[in-house]
Amino acid sequence: MKSVDALWNRNCEEKFFMKLLEITTAEKLFYNADKHLVAYWPKSYEGVTSTLQSRNSYIGDFTEKWVTELISSVLPKSLYAVSDVECADLGLTSKSAADVVVSKSNSKKQNSDDILIIFEVKMSIVWNWELQNSKLQCLGDYKTHRGNPSLLRSDSMLKAIGKSINIRTSSEAAKRIPIVIIGNTPITKIYYEKIDHLKTSGIIQNIWSLNPYPLDEVTDKDNLKETKDKGFLRFDSLNELKHCVKDLLSCDLNFFSSMKTK
Repeated sequence: MKSVDALWNRNCEEKFFMKLLEITTAEKLFYNADKHLVAYWPKSYEGVTSTLQSRNSYIGDFTEKWVTELISSVLPKSLYAVSDVECADLGLTSKSAADVVVSKSNSKKQNSDDILIIFEVKMSIVWNWELQNSKLQCLGDYKTHRGNPSLLRSDSMLKAIGKSINIRTSSEAAKRIPIVIIGNTPITKIYYEKIDHLKTSGIIQNIWSLNPYPLDEVTDKDNLKETKDKGFLRFDSLNELKHCVKDLLSCDLNFFSSMKTK
């Protein structure tokens, strides 16, 4: 498996659409822009727009399964990558389960002692696509359309941060478990310092982008590699991902926080 091909790229998105078109209609996956079926409203489109919600659950299920398989491929054989995990000790319920965990157990309902890493997945369709005669054509990267995918959305970032705080403060059992947010785009500049602060304060361990080339121009300055204190990291190969997962598994971490009078 080639390293870049193993990470998120256009082929993953094409596979997503073609797989879903076998079980649902194009209208639930694409916008109709002047009789052109597109994944996002192009920036050049001047007509009335709407928001497509029906695609969200599909892409959520697809990306969580994709991340589970990818993380599983870099783990030692004694450990498991498990999706949709419940754990009462960590505040992870059926309505707010962990997207993916690395664990000693392969069960959907887990004991906190077995969980080694928690991943919150915030991935989406990055490029714009047009469906023509049952075939897909890529129209360009996220700068060519009106949508804000993945970690470029403030609501996605805030939801991921909020869930991480909820897990981190759930009980003593959470203090040793690193929490990582996974996306497939860079983050906006307004979050650079915030994410680094969340890392240094121990709320999250990192934000990881698993998309080496989210922008068609490879040298585009907005394709962030890492923030100053490495709160955000972009992986360009499977080996980089494997190295970071190995580091997290080998670290003996402990979260602590307080506010006291002087």
